[in-house]
Amino acid sequence: MTVARNLPYGRQWIDDNDVAAVVDALRSDWLTTGPRVEQFESALAAKVGARYAVVASSGTAALHLACMAADVGPGGVVISSPNTFVASTNCALYCGARPAFADIDSETLNLDPSALAHLLNHLPSGQPQAVIPVHFAGQPCAMEQISSLARSAGLRIIEDACHALGARWRDRTGRWQSVGNCSHSDMTVFSFHPVKHITSGEGGAITTNDQQIYERLRRLRHHGIGRTLMQLGAQEPWRHEITELGYNYRLSDIQCALGLSQLRKLEGWVERRRALAARYDRELADLSEVKRPAQAANNFSSYHLYVVQVPRRSALFHRLHERGIKTQVHYLPVHLHPLYRERFGYRAGDFPKAEAYYEGALSLPLFPQMSDNDVTYVAEVLREALAEHNLPKQEPQS
Repeated sequence: MTVARNLPYGRQWIDDNDVAAVVDALRSDWLTTGPRVEQFESALAAKVGARYAVVASSGTAALHLACMAADVGPGGVVISSPNTFVASTNCALYCGARPAFADIDSETLNLDPSALAHLLNHLPSGQPQAVIPVHFAGQPCAMEQISSLARSAGLRIIEDACHALGARWRDRTGRWQSVGNCSHSDMTVFSFHPVKHITSGEGGAITTNDQQIYERLRRLRHHGIGRTLMQLGAQEPWRHEITELGYNYRLSDIQCALGLSQLRKLEGWVERRRALAARYDRELADLSEVKRPAQAANNFSSYHLYVVQVPRRSALFHRLHERGIKTQVHYLPVHLHPLYRERFGYRAGDFPKAEAYYEGALSLPLFPQMSDNDVTYVAEVLREALAEHNLPKQEPQS
């Protein structure tokens, strides 16, 4: 019998260069709000092809800042996918807006443009203010279609690319667009949580091509404070004034030192994720019970997750964990969380495609330090578990 491994679904990779970068920051004159913040922002903007980047304390904080910069507020509606982490729409709640959802495409698992078009024509109440398409698992959304619909409705577009750093897609002209270059949006949000493509421990960022949005994001990140010297000249260089209510969502120099070091390895890590995903595809090809992740034409996924859909998910989850394979489920559809049910009246059956996907979703381990043999091991254990005659036929009752 193959010896059991210990494989989490995701894991950071910290090497000696990362450690050295953090140590250098610790020994410098700046621990926070120093030169490494702008260095990381400049490098990130250049990497994705945007004019500006603003880092924040987390991906969630970045989403909140983006909603504020998009003037999301009370009486408004923010539209997103039900297949995402709750932060994608909690950010609208923070601003006093109401969430709305458009169902997913059953193959890409991203927001379906046709469902968005239907929703925009049938919103029951509230003024739509923004749409937040989510590049789920690293696969880019249909941004040309989404952008066209959103612009026609006068909506701000905030891409949730917390899964998709390093991803790209080819537009109708044949040109490759990097997720984060904001070619079809106002802003794009990234996350640097340890299971993401790169990490700063915790952290996030917003990219944009709009100078006014950029300057506002910087103020909002720092309590809404702006230095006021226009009328005072140099007489009171210490003077700061709050122009609007902001938050303390800053990212430290220590974290930016780590993020900057990690960013240099992004391309290699994305290629490794794609190679592992291709191996999974080959290893699982003969398992008719397993639906492998589909890839849309003209998309280059950065594969934050490798999500399969399986029967008897709960039983398989526990069997795999017994063999050291720590799978995860991404995600309970947002509208089914108790908060969303109780506050907004959502219920099971509202978004059938997202709910059908969730019933069988299982994220298999995927991170750059995995070996090819690790993938083979996961496939073997999954195959054995599916073949077990005593595996429960029904999901255990919760």
